[in-house]
Amino acid sequence: MSRIGKKPITIPEGVEVNIDGNVITVKGKNGELSREVSPIIDINIEDNVMTFTRPNESKESRTIHGTTRAIVNNMVEGVNDGFEKVLELIGVGYRAQKQGNTLVVNVGLSHPVEFEPVEGLTVDVPSNTVISIKGANKEHVGALAASIRAVRPPEPYKGKGIRYRGETVRRKEGKTGK
Repeated sequence: MSRIGKKPITIPEGVEVNIDGNVITVKGKNGELSREVSPIIDINIEDNVMTFTRPNESKESRTIHGTTRAIVNNMVEGVNDGFEKVLELIGVGYRAQKQGNTLVVNVGLSHPVEFEPVEGLTVDVPSNTVISIKGANKEHVGALAASIRAVRPPEPYKGKGIRYRGETVRRKEGKTGK
């Protein structure tokens, strides 16, 4: 049986969970998230504890069991605490700035690259080489961070590029001069 699917989720104070058929809605201080989940998995709420059970041991129910639990857990954690990804720009002349709600990134291309965040996400630029993305939906935060990083991923020779905070880039040795 799925070890992740068996773990119960404790619903924190101030978070409200509603189940209407296949749609689960979670409300908290950081907003409201709603998602349609598989009808195969049974979700039970008792005394602020959610449990997930599957009806049988078929391949389909086994694969969706842990996934459903992880998705709902991320929703509960997102509306309560929120998620954050921090990106660092490393390179001479690499900088980011915020113009209104739009993020403008200059990373050595012939043009600046602009990003418009999805509703529910906040993008902060504490310094011109650091980008902070915050939001309640873990998927949207990660997707925006990945699309910004994809503009100029870190390269292994000089380490220049956009990387996640704490990410280590494996460095390679360059050509030896004569």
